[in-house]
Amino acid sequence: MTTTVEHPHRRRPTRRREGRPWTFYVLAGVFIAYVLALYGPMFCIYLLSFQDIRGGLVFPMKGFSLHWFNDLFTQVRTGDVKGGFQRSIQLALLVTVITVVVSFIAGLAFRRRFRGDSIVFYLMIGSLVAPGLVLGIGVGLLFQYFGVSPHWTTSALGAQLSWTLPFGVLIMFAVMSRFDRSWEEAARDLGATPWQTIWLVIVPILTPGIVAVALFGFTLSYDEFARTLQTSGSLNTLPLEIWSMTLNVTSPSLYALGTVTTIVSFVIIGICLGTIALIQKRRTQRAATH
Repeated sequence: MTTTVEHPHRRRPTRRREGRPWTFYVLAGVFIAYVLALYGPMFCIYLLSFQDIRGGLVFPMKGFSLHWFNDLFTQVRTGDVKGGFQRSIQLALLVTVITVVVSFIAGLAFRRRFRGDSIVFYLMIGSLVAPGLVLGIGVGLLFQYFGVSPHWTTSALGAQLSWTLPFGVLIMFAVMSRFDRSWEEAARDLGATPWQTIWLVIVPILTPGIVAVALFGFTLSYDEFARTLQTSGSLNTLPLEIWSMTLNVTSPSLYALGTVTTIVSFVIIGICLGTIALIQKRRTQRAATH
């Protein structure tokens, strides 16, 4: 019986690396074109907002400064940017609170079937298929019929809730579908009241989903235009103020406003995502210790 000894310096033949198929490069090119078309105009606005006093609305960019950001909040000719920003933030916070509370209650209610639940569900999401501008006009006319003048705290609030509530309810339904009812039953076995069960068991477990509903409610309200156009009254929200500025402002201060609003949106999104990540991290650490 003979044995063969492999030479220590002899390398085994390596498999030749196969190249990527041509479809990969086609799809990669389509994706790159999509990203450029989506974010290219935004980056153009961001760059042009950092011009100096000689800057205009088109390229080439002239100088670099924060002049137009200062002009945005100091010059009256640019419009009521500060007031519009404050109204949009206050309205978005109010919409967020109502959306979270109503969506959470609807999620609890729809865990059990009841007579007419399908009708109620379709009525809740029916406003999603209605044109926003037409729905805003209808809300404004409804408030006028009851003798309430259009205002950003009343009619605009109602119009925006017709947009944020369906999204909040749908998200909460998805979150509730993953909720384990055995935790709720265990709380009752330990003597917890229904309110204690909701506040000490259900709410902490569903906090990431509630934060997601709040994020949707805030962002949808913060930049809502169509439903607010006919319902805000004499005082504009920030999207309406930006729209009015496009009619009379011919300076990069309009671009500066777009940059500021984008930064605010990303900060809000970052806070919400960071909150969800922190909650998940704490839950993982508690599970590891127990």
